[in-house]
Amino acid sequence: MKTLFRGAPLAALAVIFGLTAPAHAELQAQRGLLMALNAEREAIRQIPASVVRRATRADANAPLDRYDPEWLRAQSVTRAGSEAHMCLTQAIYHEARGESIPGQYAVAEVILNRVDSVFYPGSVCAVVNQNVSRGRACQFSYACDGRSLSMRDDEARTIAEAIAEVMLTDGARELTGGATHFHATFVRPNWARVYEQTAQIGAHVFYRTNRAN
Repeated sequence: MKTLFRGAPLAALAVIFGLTAPAHAELQAQRGLLMALNAEREAIRQIPASVVRRATRADANAPLDRYDPEWLRAQSVTRAGSEAHMCLTQAIYHEARGESIPGQYAVAEVILNRVDSVFYPGSVCAVVNQNVSRGRACQFSYACDGRSLSMRDDEARTIAEAIAEVMLTDGARELTGGATHFHATFVRPNWARVYEQTAQIGAHVFYRTNRAN
């Protein structure tokens, strides 16, 4: 019996077993609920452990609102005219707009960790544009892949602008463990074998160099 009906659509099973229309509708509703629950479980798995720990502490001080897209959309962006804000916004947008909100914050963390390191340039724009003149040797792929730097997705740009604002206003860096590098899960650069992995958020894996800052 299991072999005979494996993969049969719900509508066909309803006819075969003589289900009434209400019973068929209930079966479809249950299937939809199961899909929603699976999606929720996957979203929960993407939440970094550091955020979970802070959310469950009775004395938690840092606000969790910053991971809420509605909260981000409502924020005033006061740094929009600065070069640092524009460069950080572009980096978040082009490197991580398809990621979760924590995933976008994590990319911003990497850039700001580099700014604070003596081994990298000392400004946001200099960090994201490092080695651009050397073509494919640039540090962030979007900066030298030849594609337009315009941000045409208004929703994604709004979120990126708000995240850049938060992070440039002494935003907490709690997601990547001081990472200075990241790569997509579908690639494996040579440096990933020697650097310390600190986190994986969505489709990005984060690393910290072993040299002291």
